[in-house]
Amino acid sequence: MGPATSDLRTAPGSDARISRLSVASWVLYDLANTIFSLNIVSLYFSLWVVNVMGGSDTAYGLANSISMAVVFVASPLLGALTDQAPRRLPFLIVSTLSCIAFTLLLGQGGLLFSLVFFAIANISYQAGLQFYDALLPEVSAESNRGWIGGLGVGFGYLGSLIGISVGRALLDGVEALPVAEQTARYTTVFHATGILFLIFALPAFFFVKERVRADRHFSLASVGAAARQVVDTVRSTRRYPGLVRFLTGRVFYTDAVNTVIAFMGIYVTNEVGFSADEASLVLLVAIVFAAVGGFAWGKVVDRIGPKRSLNLVLTLWAIVFAWTALVGYLGLPGSTFWPVPCLAGIALGGTWAADRPYMLRLTPPSRVGEFYGLYGMVGRFAAITGPAIWALVADVLGWGRPTAVLTLLGGIVISYFILRPVSDSPREWPDEERAGA
Repeated sequence: MGPATSDLRTAPGSDARISRLSVASWVLYDLANTIFSLNIVSLYFSLWVVNVMGGSDTAYGLANSISMAVVFVASPLLGALTDQAPRRLPFLIVSTLSCIAFTLLLGQGGLLFSLVFFAIANISYQAGLQFYDALLPEVSAESNRGWIGGLGVGFGYLGSLIGISVGRALLDGVEALPVAEQTARYTTVFHATGILFLIFALPAFFFVKERVRADRHFSLASVGAAARQVVDTVRSTRRYPGLVRFLTGRVFYTDAVNTVIAFMGIYVTNEVGFSADEASLVLLVAIVFAAVGGFAWGKVVDRIGPKRSLNLVLTLWAIVFAWTALVGYLGLPGSTFWPVPCLAGIALGGTWAADRPYMLRLTPPSRVGEFYGLYGMVGRFAAITGPAIWALVADVLGWGRPTAVLTLLGGIVISYFILRPVSDSPREWPDEERAGA
């Protein structure tokens, strides 16, 4: 990234300058947490639950949904708490270490305990995402926010390459082993994931230079103040044009994206007919394209704006879901499925590269923490409903996984029409809304 002393910009209203080392450390955290997202949320833990331990899609989906329900309720309060505190980084450190600790416990104590440990690890991971996203203004300016956010996305998926490569190496030939030995192999993958998360997260703990808000003091009284702030936040959202529509639209497209991430490993092994090794290769291909897409979309966002960029991304997602369902319905050979991970990777990189800058365009600088609490809340609501709807359609109603994929396509279409009237033009905030910027 260049010498640590090279400055990127001067923070408005402050003499603090942002170094390349601070940016690089923030970007590396995206690499770190995507290792967890890929290995635990998307692939290896769900494969262990369903294909090794004999659990159902519903068992994994329920654990996922419960964890997201907890974060859904807590997100606004957590966001408001970070606004009460002088710094947000300590919240990120605590949530990350909690996620790592419970990741290291996966695979031990049987299926039920592991599902509980997974739920707690996922709660901690999702909370950390909220704190991490709210730090984007600390390492960027309006003019390069898309690029730096895209760097995070791109390097995040390079982290997934590291995670999935480790998993493939440790699980080579695992399907031929007895259940106990399969569990031991998967447990080793879970341990490696936690260690890698820690290694790549450490630079952010030490080198992201967050501007201290000297007028904020965190104490037990801050919890009550944060609760009152949450109520005010919900009431005040209508004062900010486009914010409510954006958050509503975000429910539908993040529902689709998070659900396909959670169930793609199960889908390709049980519907397309791929082995566990081929399933990891599918995700490997998607990750490569997501990494390239993240870098490319960052430039696109800065050039054409987050709204137009997100519209293009949603179009790609519609193609991905239609194609995926068609392969399952018609029983097409696995070779016809390979364009899906390529397009899905490009769309995935673009989703977060456009999503975060879009939200910041609609958010007053003085209220980034609390509004990112709402941003996180709607994302978690989608993550509750998505796996639950998948389980309902695929298992309870017995309509099958291809039909469940079509429900994801419906979410993409709905989000597109909800977001159409929302402008991403930069706002001119009054002085009171710029406080702390």
